Amino acid sequence: MVKRLHQIELFMKHPHEVQQECFTSLIASGRETEFGEVHGFGDVNSYQQFIRNLPVQSYDSLKPWIERTRKGEQHLLWPTEVKWFAKSSGTTNDKSKLIPVTQESLEDCHFKAGKDMITLYCSNYPEHQLFTGKNLALGGSHRTDEYDNYESYQGDVSAIVIQNLPLWADLFRAPNVDIALMSEWNEKLLKIAETTKDENVVSLAGVPSWMLVVLRKVMEMTGKNLIRDVWPNLEVYFHGGVNLGPYRPQLKELLGKDINYLELYNASEGFFGIQDQKDSNELLLMLDYGIFYEFIPPGEWSSEHPKTLQLHETEIGVSYALLISTAGGLWRYAVGDTIEFTSIIPYRFRITGRTKCFINVFGEELMEGNAEKALFTTCEKTGAIINEYTAAPLFTPDKKKAQHEWAIEFSRPPADLSYFAEVLDNTLKSLNSDYEAKRYGNHILLPLKIQSVSSGVFHRWLKRKGKEGGQYKIPRLSNERKVLDEILSMQ
Repeated sequence: MVKRLHQIELFMKHPHEVQQECFTSLIASGRETEFGEVHGFGDVNSYQQFIRNLPVQSYDSLKPWIERTRKGEQHLLWPTEVKWFAKSSGTTNDKSKLIPVTQESLEDCHFKAGKDMITLYCSNYPEHQLFTGKNLALGGSHRTDEYDNYESYQGDVSAIVIQNLPLWADLFRAPNVDIALMSEWNEKLLKIAETTKDENVVSLAGVPSWMLVVLRKVMEMTGKNLIRDVWPNLEVYFHGGVNLGPYRPQLKELLGKDINYLELYNASEGFFGIQDQKDSNELLLMLDYGIFYEFIPPGEWSSEHPKTLQLHETEIGVSYALLISTAGGLWRYAVGDTIEFTSIIPYRFRITGRTKCFINVFGEELMEGNAEKALFTTCEKTGAIINEYTAAPLFTPDKKKAQHEWAIEFSRPPADLSYFAEVLDNTLKSLNSDYEAKRYGNHILLPLKIQSVSSGVFHRWLKRKGKEGGQYKIPRLSNERKVLDEILSMQ
């Protein structure tokens, strides 16, 4: 651990040099691929030449290469064999994306990040007892695809990691692999609760919405009112994928004690950030995971040929869309997430949302980060607790005005829903000047509307879409009403 801490300190002090080394290494590997040949990687000796030769890529532009690889062709996007593909649905449409996962990306990114989160946690909490018990980790499932005597595999990135972990890792994790990789989600959650309720669980890892389901099942099976009475040595929750804010009050109620939280930024495409400070939820950008980062500034997100910046060209306080080239065979790939740097040298950041997950019908530019902060404040003021939510615009018949309509599933509803809506509206105004301007005098945006929906409706929606568990997320904000109308129709 000490050696790794020194390596982390090195890229914290010399981030640009480490990124340049990563760029050089990736280009060298890319020259040995068909994709690299097509895009002239043999002529690339600088970043400027790289962006001249290769436009920004979307999943659709890489999909033909990925599909050929899945069916057995190799050395297309990466020079070593690729047999695993991480299934990612995104948050704004129904189609699945299959992200190539190479042995290099497993070892140098996903496995390395798992070790780093433990290393950084132990460094910040030297009195920890992590190695005296087990980590309860929620994972997805995977399946085999057969093509003319060739097999490849697809599944949640969590399942791919679990399947490929070294045997010694099983000593510290629960449940066992057979249960962890079950495909039927409800049965799996039940089995996880049954097999872990008598374990000495010291840490948790997984998506908060599903972790809450497991915790409630454990309490139901044991007859306990609090998780601290089941797992008295539980000390930390490693979480990522979605903002913990809306779930934290529920966790506090169920746990019955204070534990530590360590935030992660992990995705099917790679592992990008880890909380490295004890008293701040800022994430450290992990620069030696075989990922070369680029950043698309505001105003360029929807451009066909956006301006891009290298790490040293970014500024604090600006939301950038994330662009990555990886040892998984992704090249100048737009992840769809936006981040904002809070410091440089070292580079720390916060996730601000998604490039397609916002509401902007009249220039109000309401981003997911605004929504999360506003809901957290509103719940604190009203005593409400939220399970899930989504929001979209609702236009007046003449289309000249609109209001933001929110579908919210409460685990503890506010005493007065209209007061909750008023506090949320005013908090959004305080956080977002564009929203405040469009709300002025009700001339453009009308007061927001809250629809309190029935318990479990969001999970039922995920099940209907075949998106239970794993990395699947509820789309939070959208300019279109498709998701919101589907949720409301399931009442």
